[in-house]
Amino acid sequence: MLSEKIVRHKDPLMENVTPKSALRIALVGDYNAEVLAHQAIPLAIDDAAAVLGLDADYDWLMTQEIQSEDNLVGYDAIWLVPASPYQSVEGALTAIRYARENAIPFLGTCGGFQHAIIEYARNVMGWEDAAHAETDHEGRMVIAPLTCSLVETSDTIELRANTLIHRSYGRDSIQEGYHCNYGISPLFAAELDNQPLRVTGWDDEGEIRAVELTTHPFFVATLFQHERNALAGRPAPLVQAFLHAARQ
Repeated sequence: MLSEKIVRHKDPLMENVTPKSALRIALVGDYNAEVLAHQAIPLAIDDAAAVLGLDADYDWLMTQEIQSEDNLVGYDAIWLVPASPYQSVEGALTAIRYARENAIPFLGTCGGFQHAIIEYARNVMGWEDAAHAETDHEGRMVIAPLTCSLVETSDTIELRANTLIHRSYGRDSIQEGYHCNYGISPLFAAELDNQPLRVTGWDDEGEIRAVELTTHPFFVATLFQHERNALAGRPAPLVQAFLHAARQ
């Protein structure tokens, strides 16, 4: 299964496009200075921008501030950051849908991963009642409690070959950390087998830890918080890939 190749075709319209030297990034989520991931994200972006020779400006957008897609116009990339439940689930879902439908580079981590799954289930697969077990009491729980908590733990993730995340890391497996109690439910995991939203990372038990949308230039979501590497002075390869996609 891991050897399956995903073919991505070049867009001839992009061949003569001059890459950008400055980026505007929307960090969608409810900023909290005590959240480690929120401390790490600016460091990860600054480090990745320096490696790529870019100027990267970022705005923290509270989910309640996102009333429509108009609030996201002008951004080169959108990152749905950790620390859910969000104050406005609809604001978070609006940001995901806007990025997905307009080919804007999207990165989701932890809560961003969970809500990317919900948005896709509702708006692409037609599961209008797709729900999150942490906040919802009715509907089909596409996001459910994990068998074992992953709060402040780390493990090994095996990556699908020939994918964005695999190319970003340049390795078949990685070691990353988590801060979460919820992931994709077994019910919904089986439904992804024939979807463009492909599973691209698994843990040792076969549990889904990363997905990407193969019909999109860059739409990647991970349950693990790779950005926290920046707190230890280590690079975050997926953030570099995110900014690289945004500059094109």
